[in-house]
Amino acid sequence: MNALNGAATAAFDALLWPLERLGVAWSLILVSGVFGVLALFLFKHVSAQRRIRATKDRIKGHLIEIRIWQDDLAIVAKATGKVLLRNAQYLGLNLLPFVPLSIPFVFVLAQLVVRYAYQPLRLVEPQTELLAGEGTTLEIVLAEASAARTQDLRVNVPAGLEAVSPLVRVPSEGRAFQEFVARQSGEYELVIEIPGLASVTKRVAAGDATPRTLQPLRGSSFLDAWLWPAEPAFESGSPFASISIAYPDRELGWLPGGAGGIVITFLLASMLFGALAIKPLKVAI
Repeated sequence: MNALNGAATAAFDALLWPLERLGVAWSLILVSGVFGVLALFLFKHVSAQRRIRATKDRIKGHLIEIRIWQDDLAIVAKATGKVLLRNAQYLGLNLLPFVPLSIPFVFVLAQLVVRYAYQPLRLVEPQTELLAGEGTTLEIVLAEASAARTQDLRVNVPAGLEAVSPLVRVPSEGRAFQEFVARQSGEYELVIEIPGLASVTKRVAAGDATPRTLQPLRGSSFLDAWLWPAEPAFESGSPFASISIAYPDRELGWLPGGAGGIVITFLLASMLFGALAIKPLKVAI
C-alpha cells in the first residue's frame, strides 16, 4: 500500500503542478470534474447498459399502464408493485458498478484532502502566554499488544518547535499526549520512540512552509493508509497504532475549507461534470 501511495502521490504532483497556476480552488474543481467524467466513462463499461435501458423502459410502461387503467384498482395495484420491483432492480444495476469505482474514488479524494484541506501550524511568539489546550496536541496511540510500554515513550521535539506540556501517559488506554507550539517556520519531524523497541517520525509543517502535502494522522491500518497517503503507514507489527496532530483548516476563498469542504466540492464538481457528459458519452444511468 505504501508503494502504491508513493506512486499516486508522484503522479498527482505532476498532474496538479500546472493546474495550480490557476489557483487552488480551480485546480480542485477541474480535477474533481475530470474524475467525474472518467468515472462516468468507466461506469459505462462496467455496468449493464442494455439492462439499465430496458428496466427504465419497463418502468415507463408500467407508469403508462397506471395512467390508462387508473379506474381499475386491481390493475393499478399490480402495476404499482411492478414499478416498485423494477425500481429496486434499476437501483441495483446502477449502484453495484460503483463498488469497484469507489476504490479510485477514495484514492483521488484522499490525495486532494492532504493537498488542499489543511495549512501549516501558526507560529507562536516566545513571550506569548498560553492556556492549557491552546497549543497543538500530539496524540500517540500504541497497538494493544504494546500498551504496557506507554510508560517508556519518549518524544524528541526538534528546534523550531517547543513542547509546552509534559508527555502525559495513559497506560490503561495505550495513549499519550503532549502539547507543543511552533516558534519558527519550517518543516520538521517529531521523533517518537520506545527505547530498545521502535522509533518512528511524524512530519510537521509550520508558519510559511509550503509542503505539497499535509497529513494530520499517520497510522498502521489499511484504512489509515488508504485515507492518508502522504506519509507511509507503520509497518505490520509496529507497536504504534497511530500518531496524530490537528492542523488548521485551509481557507479556500469562495469554496468551503477543511476536509469536509474538499469532500463537498469534489462530490458536487464531479457530479456536475458527469451530468454534463451523460449525453455526449451516451451513458444510461
